[in-house]
Amino acid sequence: MKKGLSIKGVFLGLLVTFLIIALVYQKNLVRLYTAVTLYDQDKIVQNFLSMYQTFNATYLSEAEHKYTFPRDIQPLPITFEFQQSNLSLNSFITDSQTTGLLVIKNGNIVFEDYWLGHSEEKQHISFSVAKSFVSALVGIAVADGSIKSIQQAITDYVPELKGTGYDGVRIKDILQMSSGVKFNEDYADFYSDINRFSRATAFGTSLDDFSGSLEREREPGSFHHYVSIDTQVLGMLLTRATQTSLTEYLNEKLWQPLGMEYPGYWLADDTNMELALGGLNLTLRDYAKLGWLYLNKGRWQTHNGQVLQLVPEQWVVDSTTPDAPHLLSGKGNPLSSSPLGYGYQWWIPLSAEDEFAAQGIYDQFIYIDPDQNLVIVKNSANYRYNDKSLLWKEKHYAMFRAISLHFAN
Repeated sequence: MKKGLSIKGVFLGLLVTFLIIALVYQKNLVRLYTAVTLYDQDKIVQNFLSMYQTFNATYLSEAEHKYTFPRDIQPLPITFEFQQSNLSLNSFITDSQTTGLLVIKNGNIVFEDYWLGHSEEKQHISFSVAKSFVSALVGIAVADGSIKSIQQAITDYVPELKGTGYDGVRIKDILQMSSGVKFNEDYADFYSDINRFSRATAFGTSLDDFSGSLEREREPGSFHHYVSIDTQVLGMLLTRATQTSLTEYLNEKLWQPLGMEYPGYWLADDTNMELALGGLNLTLRDYAKLGWLYLNKGRWQTHNGQVLQLVPEQWVVDSTTPDAPHLLSGKGNPLSSSPLGYGYQWWIPLSAEDEFAAQGIYDQFIYIDPDQNLVIVKNSANYRYNDKSLLWKEKHYAMFRAISLHFAN
């Protein structure tokens, strides 16, 4: 009898211990489950619309003086040309799991629609579109003197990166994704560095510590290799140089002046360090405001008609102009891992005249065509994104150009 009670007591003790552990780590387990199933076909749409609810996130309230683009709604083209074939635009919207599409022409919203549960007031994960926001903040920090020069080494501002792959690397090389740091960015590979990073984020692991764990692979400034952690390191730079958080700096320098219409969220680790490389969650209209700002070379007209130079004009030009062989667009560039050109956290499409774009995985875009005075923003939850044979990126740029031509002056 005593032995039976003893076994029962041990069992109850283990059960209580398990329940306590489950309660303590419940949030981490939920985040880990979300991270592991993030791109599953039956979950991807809802995950992309609710990540700020599952993970830690800082908060940005809507601007005190909201700016709303005027509306002049018009139809989109019916088809667009791709590789000498005409594709149905509506079919492509469906095939790429588009959740939101917005077109601004001459300062007016000429098209806006939502699918799969997305809507005007809902926040959608940015993924790497956030990198272009971070670039803007770096340019502002240089202009206000918080950062003396992008020719300086990152370790001048972030000394804890000494002895890592980032030791002595110029800020400019990091901006241009040419840090020389070794990193596997393959989202289809469960064991890739970027997916290890995602799982680390789920447990609230210090993003700073992860960034400091990477090693050097190449000479900095010699090869364009996309490393998302480069942007995380730029986030570290901004917090040290400005002595404030990325959220607070964004709120002061861009969020309020741009008149953001809805709240925003920035995913963060357990110390509230923001996921600089891709953690913004904004509405489609508020993403569009960065595009319109850059189309106008950093100038913004406020609700009361005042014109502000929020981002230095030269910074916008430099950010969207490849200035070295390894940054030039072109298939087969031996100095780049991408056929697209690159600036300061902005992409330059193949055969671009003046176009440039912010882009994120699973088909998030801010596409800017300055000579047509046009901005396109697209949110997607494309669960087939990693099927490279479907040429998603190439088709998107063909569609964007067709839309631009359709609304040509």
